[in-house]
Amino acid sequence: MRYLLPVTWESVWNVLRWVLAALIAGFIGQFGRSYALRLIERRKRANASTTPEEPEQQTPLEVQLERDRLEAQAKVEKKRVKAEAKRAKKATASEEKQGES
Repeated sequence: MRYLLPVTWESVWNVLRWVLAALIAGFIGQFGRSYALRLIERRKRANASTTPEEPEQQTPLEVQLERDRLEAQAKVEKKRVKAEAKRAKKATASEEKQGES
């Protein structure tokens, strides 16, 4: 009982066609993606050159550092407000407890 089908050139060619089609699609997809990214970058540069420049232009590192500093400051402020609210809640709870006694 053999379940193997005979291999013919027609079946080999069908497999090769599908493999080639997949390779060609991958090739087109990869280089199409690269080309699209290049076009996007070119458009960004063109838009950046047409916009009026600021008198004091910061470097991307300075911008990122400033953003990080502001985020850290916001976190600290949020923690401070939360701690104050917790203290106020404890104070009112202890006053209520003393009032009951």
